[in-house]
Amino acid sequence: MHRSTDRILTTHAGSLPRPAALTHLYAERARGAVVDPAKIEEAGRTALRWVVPKQRDAGIDIGNNGEQQREAFFLYVQRRMSGFGGSWERHAFADMIRYPAYAAQTIAQAGAAEHVSLRNRLPKAIGEVRYLDRAAIESECADFGNVLKETGAGFAEPFLTAPSPGIIATAMLNEYYDSMQNYLAALGEALRVEYETIVRHGFLLQVDAPDLAMERHITFQDRPLADFVKFIEQVIATINTALANVPREKVRLHVCWGNYEGPHDYDIPLEKIIGIILRAKPAAIQFEASNPRHVHEWAVWKSVRIPEDKILIPGLLTSTSNYVEHPELVAQRICQFADIVGRERVIAGTDCGFGTFAGIGKMDAAISFKKLRALVEGAELASKRLWSR
Repeated sequence: MHRSTDRILTTHAGSLPRPAALTHLYAERARGAVVDPAKIEEAGRTALRWVVPKQRDAGIDIGNNGEQQREAFFLYVQRRMSGFGGSWERHAFADMIRYPAYAAQTIAQAGAAEHVSLRNRLPKAIGEVRYLDRAAIESECADFGNVLKETGAGFAEPFLTAPSPGIIATAMLNEYYDSMQNYLAALGEALRVEYETIVRHGFLLQVDAPDLAMERHITFQDRPLADFVKFIEQVIATINTALANVPREKVRLHVCWGNYEGPHDYDIPLEKIIGIILRAKPAAIQFEASNPRHVHEWAVWKSVRIPEDKILIPGLLTSTSNYVEHPELVAQRICQFADIVGRERVIAGTDCGFGTFAGIGKMDAAISFKKLRALVEGAELASKRLWSR
């Protein structure tokens, strides 16, 4: 994994806006319509050829495929693994429940646009979970590699994402295994295939684990804190086991409190979970640092012992607002973290993805890429300051 040896490198959290035509296909399939798989595959490859150059045009150093060939950052696994079927409605966020008028407004706005739901018609585990066929992940990796060659994108390092077993275990209800621990273990073994395949193709792996913070105010909102702590300890242990054959320097872990615009006043404080998160094997931790409920928590990183081999990828842009952050603000935030762990161990990132579920959110696609450009410009400002000391 590259470090910021002579300047601050830039990256993002993985998902990027999808073209309207591709979003339409994903939304149709999510509603239960019959959609030709070949049509989705072709639209996904077309979107891939579009999104890779957009990142390089913005100046991003560590880019990916934008998750164009997936309808959402974890839902795609239902077509790659056995055991999933039926449907259920996921619990609402604790903060949104407390503000019903705002929640209703948000639901109405989301319903006005074609999208893949993050709560409704989610599958359940109704049988044994196993990875069925490597063909899909092999194809996704090959497609990304081919587009990198075709476009000459020249990322310093390319990466691909795969979900944490914890986000699947909580969002895709368990109706088969006798315990959460056994469900997690099965998911970890299945996800091992994706983790190892991505790295074998020469890409960095990003494990998306919003569950390590977000599930406190969803699945565990009415349960004791100790139950949530036990859960995330199990998730970290499962991730570490699934990564047994993957070098730690090939992996980064993404943690967040949920990629949605909301009060977030029921979020668990970083200080309650940071010690557990630091036990994870991945060499880099990518986390929210621009969410207004968590901007102040940069100081928490000063209060803990961060292993010398850990890289921090703070989110320096929000992914839920069309405000374009000023490069000077980005630079200031970079310098805050550089003062904690050193400039070489900071990579500039975003809070979350700009398209975690196809069609969800109010972010304008063009503004998303303008925000990435602001990230790059901020990293350039910070680099001048940090390397002139």
